[in-house]
Amino acid sequence: MTSVLPDTHTERGLARVAQVLARWTEKWFPDAYVFALVGVFLVALAALANGSNPQTIVESFGTGFWDLTAFTLQMAMVVLTGYVVATSPPVARLIGTLAAVPQSAASAVSFVALLSMSVSFVNWGLSLVFGGLLARAIARRTDLRVDYRALGAAAFMGLGAVWALGMSSSAAQLQATAASLPPALLEVTGILDFGSTIFTWQSLTLCAVIIALTVAVAHFSAPRGDAIRTAHDLGVDLDDRPEPAAPRTRPGEWLEYSRILPVLAGLLTLGWLVSQLLTLPILTVVSSLNGYLLVFLMLGLVLHGTPRNFLQAVSKAVPATAGILVQFPLYAAMAAILTRAVGNGGLTVSQHLAEFFTSIGGDGGFAVIIALYTVVLGVFVPSGGGKWLVEAPYVMQSATDVQMNLGWTVQIYNVAEALPNLVNPFFMLPLLAVLGLKARDLVGFTFLQFIFHLPVVLVLVWLLGETFAFVAPVLP
Repeated sequence: MTSVLPDTHTERGLARVAQVLARWTEKWFPDAYVFALVGVFLVALAALANGSNPQTIVESFGTGFWDLTAFTLQMAMVVLTGYVVATSPPVARLIGTLAAVPQSAASAVSFVALLSMSVSFVNWGLSLVFGGLLARAIARRTDLRVDYRALGAAAFMGLGAVWALGMSSSAAQLQATAASLPPALLEVTGILDFGSTIFTWQSLTLCAVIIALTVAVAHFSAPRGDAIRTAHDLGVDLDDRPEPAAPRTRPGEWLEYSRILPVLAGLLTLGWLVSQLLTLPILTVVSSLNGYLLVFLMLGLVLHGTPRNFLQAVSKAVPATAGILVQFPLYAAMAAILTRAVGNGGLTVSQHLAEFFTSIGGDGGFAVIIALYTVVLGVFVPSGGGKWLVEAPYVMQSATDVQMNLGWTVQIYNVAEALPNLVNPFFMLPLLAVLGLKARDLVGFTFLQFIFHLPVVLVLVWLLGETFAFVAPVLP
């Protein structure tokens, strides 16, 4: 059951502005797939304006559409594996234990925010479901009265604050995987493993500061006293009792309910992982997207205990991957038009954009402009990191031209890419389904986080960027 209270709440100031913004976006913003379609047409029009002939544009669209098929599947698997692990019985028991830790309403909200962001560093799909289930578990406590909206917003902080700075970052994973990189982008950036992006001390410092800031804002903005609105007040049913297992009806189902097969698959995966760690540098191992997904998928199988339970969890996770599966090919097509449709002067639209950003110059000004550009574009084109496929060719070329460290440029994009999620409620949808709430219930709190995050992010990408030296692209 969703919120039954009217839209007009008692919030004031920034929270009231956020509620107005949430209602406006819910009313006027189409689905993200529509944004991607519009983006394709706008890029095609830009190529026409640049002097590209229509045949070149349509050929670029058609040939580029499937350029990132493997990466599209990989990103869908990030969401699926995270969901499967989060809904497993052992994780459910862990959530129950963690839900008993907070001793006050404010500490409960900040606790959920901290755990959501910590889990998001490993897998953002896991973070959304884990955070939502933890919020529900805390809300079920009879000894603690906590604002359910604030808990829900805190559960979203993994995706609203630091997800793109973590190991499931679309941009960082793409740049570390030579087989997934479009050839035109590979020539500009080379391979950037996690040691050049998410595991630099500057990126870890940036992540730590954002986590600390988010936890503090969540703690001090949590409603207290009469302002608290519990799940009961909002008309939300918190009954999470699992469905009874279906009875076995035929002999062939014995293997479906067997606990032996998941254990054997887990042992095979563990053996492979140990072999990789013994023969390859650790950064190479952790930067492998295929390896990352293999470990998470088999972990989900082991945690669910039987193939039947695992497959039931997978069937529930699949709908959450739909947006990635249909949107990423459109981003690949946009990138192809930008980089392949040559126009006046023998230049593509991507090259013209690179010249524009290069004209800004290096140092902090470039970092701030790239961050702001990513934030503004992200508000109107929610992409879950897929937008990097469009931005990367000209952003990374201009970064090379002004001698900005390429790994740090990826992280500038990553930290800025998370900020629009605090404003545009599109990526709240999977979490809202878990919570039983609507975007307007959360966005007052997330918009407040945005107000604090934006200036801090802009200052940090500038200052930390000054500590980097330019490193020429490393080609495979």
